[in-house]
Amino acid sequence: MAKHMVKVTYIEHDGKEHEIDGDDGLTVMEVAVKNSVPGIDADCGGACACATCHVYVDPSFSEKVGAPNDMEDSMLDFASDRRENSRLSCQIKLDAELEGLVVRLPKFQG
Repeated sequence: MAKHMVKVTYIEHDGKEHEIDGDDGLTVMEVAVKNSVPGIDADCGGACACATCHVYVDPSFSEKVGAPNDMEDSMLDFASDRRENSRLSCQIKLDAELEGLVVRLPKFQG
C-alpha cells in the first residue's frame, strides 16, 4: 500500500519558502531534515529534548495541529522568541488532515 504524501511549506525567517511532500507518519522535523531545510537544527534527533526544531504553526492549522503536551511545553521554554503558535516540529506527525501545512522558522534556534 502506497503511503500518502502530505505537502508542507517551510518559510525561513527571511521569507524563502520550501514546499515539500512528506510521507504520512513522519514528523515535520524529519521531513525538514531529510530535505535539508535550513533553520531546523534538530540537535536531539526528535527526542523532544531540546528546542532546535522550533517552528511557528500557521494560525489556520493551529487547531488541527493541537497544543503541545507538557513535555514539549517545557522544552519550548528554551526556544528563542516563543509565541502562542510555537511548536517543536519533532512533535507534529503528518497525516492527511495536515495537507498544506505551513510553518514559519524563527531567526534563531535554541
